[in-house]
Amino acid sequence: MCAAECPVSHGRNQLLCFQLYHICQCQRRHQGKIDEVRMIRLLLVDDQQGIRRGLRMRLTLEPDITVVGEANTGEQVLALVQSLAPDIVLMDIEMPGMDGIAATAALQECTGAPLQSVVVMLSIHDDGLTRARAQAAGAVAFVEKLGRIENLLAKIRQAAEPARK
Repeated sequence: MCAAECPVSHGRNQLLCFQLYHICQCQRRHQGKIDEVRMIRLLLVDDQQGIRRGLRMRLTLEPDITVVGEANTGEQVLALVQSLAPDIVLMDIEMPGMDGIAATAALQECTGAPLQSVVVMLSIHDDGLTRARAQAAGAVAFVEKLGRIENLLAKIRQAAEPARK
């Protein structure tokens, strides 16, 4: 039934053609719904390259998240937020020089208005004092670095919800 719809005959690759054709047709039918969902633009900030690489690889598997840039210091974040305009800044707390909490506070001060980008703080420390410091600096969420990826994804999506509307 459906194989006749395929505009090209591919001999032994007919099954592959059939599958790809239907994927394309499905995407065309649902394109309007796909376009309605705005991608979450994320800036990834961690001084450890291995952590950034692992997070980037995992985050790129998500259909609604795109990593628009990376930084390894708090100082770099200040410039990148201005040029990249991410929805989310996923930022480690402990970094050499300006740490994540100081960078979050500096982002709040340098704009003079509420940020378009929101900060989700990432840390190996999951204690009340660290959470309170991050929140006081302007972070909207706090995620334990060693926690489950599902928790991180949920916090990112929740924090980005106002920007996606």
